[in-house]
Amino acid sequence: MREIDVKEITKTVAKLCIDANLELSDEMQSCIKKAGENEEGQLAKEIFQQLMENMEIAKQDRIPICQDTGMAVFFIEVGQEVHISGGSLTDAINEGVRQGYEEGYLRKSVVSDPLIRENTKDNTPAIIHYDIVPGDKLKITITPKGFGSENMSVLKMLKPADGVEGVKQVVIDAAKNAGPNACPPFVLGVGIGGDFELVAKLAKKALTREPGSHNEIAYIADLEKELLEEINKLGIGPAGLGGSNTALAVNIETYATHIAGLPVAVNMCCHVDRHKSICI
Repeated sequence: MREIDVKEITKTVAKLCIDANLELSDEMQSCIKKAGENEEGQLAKEIFQQLMENMEIAKQDRIPICQDTGMAVFFIEVGQEVHISGGSLTDAINEGVRQGYEEGYLRKSVVSDPLIRENTKDNTPAIIHYDIVPGDKLKITITPKGFGSENMSVLKMLKPADGVEGVKQVVIDAAKNAGPNACPPFVLGVGIGGDFELVAKLAKKALTREPGSHNEIAYIADLEKELLEEINKLGIGPAGLGGSNTALAVNIETYATHIAGLPVAVNMCCHVDRHKSICI
């Protein structure tokens, strides 16, 4: 049994909050650069250049890539041979968010009640998903989620008879209806299967995959490629001003489901698809 103190977790989470908001992964940066190079229209090229300049300024000056520094969403993989000591794991994560958003001068965007709307002033509580896995490690993945794109996400409970064509239509319609409101070029996280609540989690988790990676199931990988191609034919383009790169990636995660259902969720994300992971 390996012991991990909550103080180490809090410190790690605080750093992840800051780093994720200030710098995109190398894969995301490369994807955005490549998309800009492939654009034919001058306006679209200029917008991509501005996106690259914004990322470089954020990195050099240690300021957020986007002013919406998101609601902190975590995927936590807890090794079954790990013992958390010194307090509550959930409390340690929220304390890390509190410290990270304060120390990093990140915008606090969380309200304590969805109707009363009073700001908590420290961006807590976070949304935390736990999985128990083999081993003696604790893996922490953060994806700070801005709500410009989050608000354009969709969930549909399709009938099995709708099949793959029904799934395609849900994803393409989500991109089409999002238009400029989700700050394209998009990354689309897609969940298929499970039930009402799991399919949304699958879609969110899909956003933590790097662009260019594909589902290990061959026909799902083919579906990711097909949907990316179809969405880019929409011509929405960067900032919604036209172009051949409306989406940077379509990432799909699947799970078993009931014989009577075909749940589909699309979690929209702007080009600032922030995510970072670390193992303790």
